[in-house]
Amino acid sequence: MPWYETFDTKQQRRLPALKVLREEPMARHTTFRIGGPARRLALPATAEELTELLELAKDLPHAVIGNGSNLLAADEGVDLLVISTAAMDAVEQVGETTLRALAGASLARIAVRARDFGLAGFAFAHGIPGTLGGAVVMNAGAYGGEMCQVVGRVGAWTPDRGVVELEAAELAFGYRRSVFSNWPEAVVLWAELALHPGDREAIRAEMEDLGQRRRSKQPLEYPSAGSTFKRPEGYFAGTLIDQCGLKGFSVGGAQVSEKHAGFVINTGGATCADVLALMDHVKKTVYEATGVTLEPEVRLLGR
Repeated sequence: MPWYETFDTKQQRRLPALKVLREEPMARHTTFRIGGPARRLALPATAEELTELLELAKDLPHAVIGNGSNLLAADEGVDLLVISTAAMDAVEQVGETTLRALAGASLARIAVRARDFGLAGFAFAHGIPGTLGGAVVMNAGAYGGEMCQVVGRVGAWTPDRGVVELEAAELAFGYRRSVFSNWPEAVVLWAELALHPGDREAIRAEMEDLGQRRRSKQPLEYPSAGSTFKRPEGYFAGTLIDQCGLKGFSVGGAQVSEKHAGFVINTGGATCADVLALMDHVKKTVYEATGVTLEPEVRLLGR
């Protein structure tokens, strides 16, 4: 019996209310707007439903995603159970200066909620196109702020220990990494953010300023996965790519942005193959010109 029929049987018995889509195009679930169908795509709505689903899927091929903002899915499709946390978007105040948000809450939504509660310290994350779970895993940051500055506690599921709670000191945050970077079987369920009192209008003004700066420098009008390559030590990937004359270089519908060379964008109809070919060309060109090896920041799914 194929794995997905096994999943269907288990899901109907243990999680009949779970929303499951069959042969769902991944292009609908990635910010690149690229990707063929996933055999099954599940959308748990709560941490408890996600935990039960992960227990059910332990021995089945699966992958957990947020809003697909750092993801490139294969053109031919994904023979996996894709578990999307997109429906897990609850944000609540659990202490005078503490917010708890589920893994699928967008950073923009959390930032707005923090502002509405009069809590400062999270404005930096408003324009980062991702969800809380992924942001914790990679210690996302922008404009001088990073998740490590605000994360106080994290709830996660692991196949051997079930649900665990980790304090900030246990999260081993570093540049674009955390304890979860080498613990791929663990899945973030929620996180608590330790913020501080602030003036709502001042927070709003800071968010608007950072948003304007982001819009002026980044190609937000096109689908992309954000920064395509990690920042090499001592360099900036976008600067190296620009210096190699690659702005505007394209393969099919994939193009190195003319606004910011650190972004590969989908100008229309780009395929996974287009993006991979373009990334390979960029890596080869930069290495031959500078000796610096660029590492992808985008995660591949289905290859």
